[in-house]
Amino acid sequence: MQVREMTTKANLNNGGTGAGRLLSLVLNGTARSRTELAQAMGLSRATISQRLDPLLQIGLLQEAEKPIPSGGRLARAVELNPAFAMILVADIGESHARVAATDLGTKILAEDSGAFDMKSGPKAVLTWLCDRFDLLLSQIGRPIEDVLGIGLSLPAPVDYIAGRIVGPSIMIGWDGFDIRGFLAKRFAIPVVADNDVNIMTLAEHRRHWPKIDQMFFVKAGTGIGSGIITSGKIYRGAQGAAGDIGHICLGGHGDPLCRCGNIGCVESIAGGWAIARDLRAQGFEANDGRDVLSLVQRNVPEAIRRVREAGRVLGEVIADSVSILNPSVVVVGGSLARAEEYLLTGVRELVYQRSLPLATRELVITTSSLDERAGVLGAAQLVLDTHFLPEVIEGTVANILASR
Repeated sequence: MQVREMTTKANLNNGGTGAGRLLSLVLNGTARSRTELAQAMGLSRATISQRLDPLLQIGLLQEAEKPIPSGGRLARAVELNPAFAMILVADIGESHARVAATDLGTKILAEDSGAFDMKSGPKAVLTWLCDRFDLLLSQIGRPIEDVLGIGLSLPAPVDYIAGRIVGPSIMIGWDGFDIRGFLAKRFAIPVVADNDVNIMTLAEHRRHWPKIDQMFFVKAGTGIGSGIITSGKIYRGAQGAAGDIGHICLGGHGDPLCRCGNIGCVESIAGGWAIARDLRAQGFEANDGRDVLSLVQRNVPEAIRRVREAGRVLGEVIADSVSILNPSVVVVGGSLARAEEYLLTGVRELVYQRSLPLATRELVITTSSLDERAGVLGAAQLVLDTHFLPEVIEGTVANILASR
């Protein structure tokens, strides 16, 4: 199987084989069998077979061994074959990265993690990343031609359309760098990238809240950010800057200096690095959100008190967001979320106190169910969305069939 020539700019109206729509119906669960496909598309079973058989022959789809219940003759479920292709993903943090290879069901086939020097610049970091991808492929024993795409989670503002970091961030020297172009020199396959909070939001939504159309995800870790799901999709805003709640300025908290250069930002009060800063001033050893969590788990009163304060600060900005967005679910993730009720109690208190009853009447506020693999799982989902969303799926199928 070769998918190397596929691109994210696939022709959206490439000839009307109907195979793309058929695949879309299978992936979204609308139709599970040939009979259901015929009913959904208003076509005969013979026509459905004509369009389905090429996808079965190349292995993109498969028919399940066990029949599914039906009112008539036995029917076999048609489903995506997760082994048809792979996805290479990386969750890049401030000093560590997790890389993985997944199948099309986002099952992790191989993974690795390691430290790197962000100050070494994009070329050095991406070269390090490519070397890790090569090692993963070697472990699995499959060629690069079997990779559908590469997905990256980045700890910085990202222009999703261009696939580039924009503006100042902790990733010094990355602003405007052509990430896709650099990786294309090593791997001639499509690359997609987004900021880490959107990636985590995508993973949380698809794995745990797929039927919820309106969701608000807050990452409470060393930094603070949020992701917005509206009408079941990530909302990025005009330039991809939507959800940057970490740099909303709040009064009445002493106006501490933020890493962005402003004063009084939510992150400078409730971010893991800010809590660590305050705890260091009291003589504790803490550098980031994980160190803060470690102190909380050891029942250090000063750390517990600061996390509770952070929860109330987050509650202030989440309450405003609930009033604007009216989500069904608010999910708090990130390292500080593992402090659970110490953090969440303050969030709930402020949200229910400040938001209108109509917005909170059925609102669910909870912590994330994801672990440290959220970044790679979300990045894999981003690649799948790039190729299999309804507006691009016809072109994806055409490219796959052409490559055969």
